[in-house]
Amino acid sequence: VLENADKIKGALGEKVRNGANSAILSKKLATIITDVPVEFHEEDFKVKEINKDLLAEIFGELEFKTIGKRILGESFNIIPGAAPQGVQTDLFGNAVEGAATKGKSKKEEEAVDEDRSPSTESLHAGKTIHNTAHQYRAITEDAAIDSLIKELMEQPEICFDTETTNLDANDAQLVGMSFSYKVGEAYYVPCSPDQEQTKKLLQRFAPLFGNTKITWIGQNLKYDMLVLKWYGYELKGDIFDTMLAHYVIEPDGKRSMDILSVQYLGYEPIHIDELIGKKGKTQGNMRDVELSKITDYAAEDADITLQLKQVFAPLLKTKDVEKVFHEVENPLVKVLTAMEVEGVRIDEDFLKEYSIQLEQEAKQAEENVFEQAGVKFNLGSPKQLGEVLFEKLQLDPKAKKTKTGQYATGEDVLLKLAGQNKIVEDILAYRELTKLRSTYVDALPQMINKKTGRVHTSYAQAVAVTGRLSSNNPNLQNIPVRTDRGKEIRKAFIPRDSNHILLSADYSQIELRIVAAISGDPAMCEAFKLGKDIHTATAAKVYNVEESEVTKEMRYKAKSVNFGIIYGQGAFGLADNLGISRTEAREIIDNYKKQFSNIQKYMDDTINFARETGYVQTLMGRKRWLRDINSSNFTVRGFAERNAINSPIQGTAADMIKLAMIKLHQEFRKHNFKSKMILQVHDELIFDATLDEVDTIKPLILECMRNALPLPNEVPVLAEIGGGKNWLEAH
Repeated sequence: VLENADKIKGALGEKVRNGANSAILSKKLATIITDVPVEFHEEDFKVKEINKDLLAEIFGELEFKTIGKRILGESFNIIPGAAPQGVQTDLFGNAVEGAATKGKSKKEEEAVDEDRSPSTESLHAGKTIHNTAHQYRAITEDAAIDSLIKELMEQPEICFDTETTNLDANDAQLVGMSFSYKVGEAYYVPCSPDQEQTKKLLQRFAPLFGNTKITWIGQNLKYDMLVLKWYGYELKGDIFDTMLAHYVIEPDGKRSMDILSVQYLGYEPIHIDELIGKKGKTQGNMRDVELSKITDYAAEDADITLQLKQVFAPLLKTKDVEKVFHEVENPLVKVLTAMEVEGVRIDEDFLKEYSIQLEQEAKQAEENVFEQAGVKFNLGSPKQLGEVLFEKLQLDPKAKKTKTGQYATGEDVLLKLAGQNKIVEDILAYRELTKLRSTYVDALPQMINKKTGRVHTSYAQAVAVTGRLSSNNPNLQNIPVRTDRGKEIRKAFIPRDSNHILLSADYSQIELRIVAAISGDPAMCEAFKLGKDIHTATAAKVYNVEESEVTKEMRYKAKSVNFGIIYGQGAFGLADNLGISRTEAREIIDNYKKQFSNIQKYMDDTINFARETGYVQTLMGRKRWLRDINSSNFTVRGFAERNAINSPIQGTAADMIKLAMIKLHQEFRKHNFKSKMILQVHDELIFDATLDEVDTIKPLILECMRNALPLPNEVPVLAEIGGGKNWLEAH
């Protein structure tokens, strides 16, 4: 073709001639090279026996219940339990089998949010414990312990770490404690398996823990503080968490101590595998590790963390993130520690009754589907479901197939068909009912701590790049709120006793208020200042009508634009969301941008700022680095641009509620309130309040939330509060 390109006439010929080089390159790239020297060992490709223990562990971690029973037999079962501190899960983490691997979980340190950049590249270090000068000592004698405590009492800063029997701090027993206050030197104090002896040992350290002049340094220090809290002790001084310092310095990537040590110190620490083996059923117990080895391991952790603090402290200043670290993230650790220890009471009787109700409704929905389909089939099989819907019933002649060749039957596909097909509505109902029952209603009681009779969720500070908190065991953010059936689950969260009620306080339209404030858009700022319904006010502007003439449909569309545009939603997304034409969607967006021109200017200015500096930031100075903002790849760059627009908004909202939590924690302690702040979900705070304190703390809660972070352009912050005998009623 290329040899005869001159003979091809018109536009086609011109394209062929202009694209000759690209065509040759494309052919080269598409041609499979068949003579590359490759070693082939037939044995490596033979089917081998299944490692059933390992497969059971993997199926358990992924919650593959059905396939697990199919392959491993009916005896296979998944028992939900406490996952390591900080792991982000769908809702309930699986239990860590065997005894602890490390004094604290590395999971929060290593977790990567799904919208992050690729994780830290593989790094190598030349320094190890074997070629680096150090003095690590085990302190076991009474006189030596007293001498150590006396020496530690005089230090302004101490790095502290614990080794325990469980990754779940709520059920952990101390194996030992390590301390370091001078680079290259650290001390390890072992704790007895006899808990009475451990309590006596901790009593000797009580003056040290209570010393308000000491700054305590640690990596994921919340874990260590939780362990101490369960023994009745608290670090009274200031703290410096190296994991959180790195989080504000570099929100993307992994932040385990091992990785940070290699990256910033060029030092390869001792790996836990060397002491107790790899994770799994065969993993050993830290109590069984000989004293010399655990001393080196634990003392090294404290020493390395101390060195990381010395690196990160000046970096906080260089990166200009000292404010968000010292005023938001660092002080929040003690707040979250108190909340996690407190926990929340769960109504098991209600959940048992609700489980039966959901099972009955699911059975009815299933029977309805079979009746309309004219055949019984496995509703949990996408393949069988697709064949029934699109071959037998012919619901959509244009039905799409996945890469595996079966019909797509995801929720997004079924929702488009639900309006015209009763069977699809029943299928969606069946899915919702079975998911609610298995994932939430039946699983939640298994999360109750046997020691306290309460559920103790774990909050992760260093996971979401926007600054939002995440939680697990259970993941409160994932508890459904969009459907009536889903909302019912909140009824299971109840007060401590009849002398308490739950209070729920949440911010009203906080992200839109932040948009108005940082964009300075006159129309939107004015609407909030006058206390107008922002979606009605927006609809009136967009459709050029009086607010009294705005219909429910207009308001609904305006609401979608208000929330969609700050997440980078275009005409295609809006059209799909509202079920309207792209032409109408484009017209709505164009009118929106004309009426609220400063919002478009904010978006443009923010993207340009990110292109010039490589980051965007919140009102508190929390930064998000956007390495792809100048990418030549349109899709990659577009993703970075959407993050540039959204991160300052979400991040400022996150900073605001964190500041409110810190202030409320201080006020509750100052006034010795018996009421407790127990949960944080999105823009909402939940309190277990004593009846005689409700009238006092309600206005205090609202005041702290409204004044936590004043917004520019005098945009008011609105918080609302309610109370009740359960979370649903309070909200």
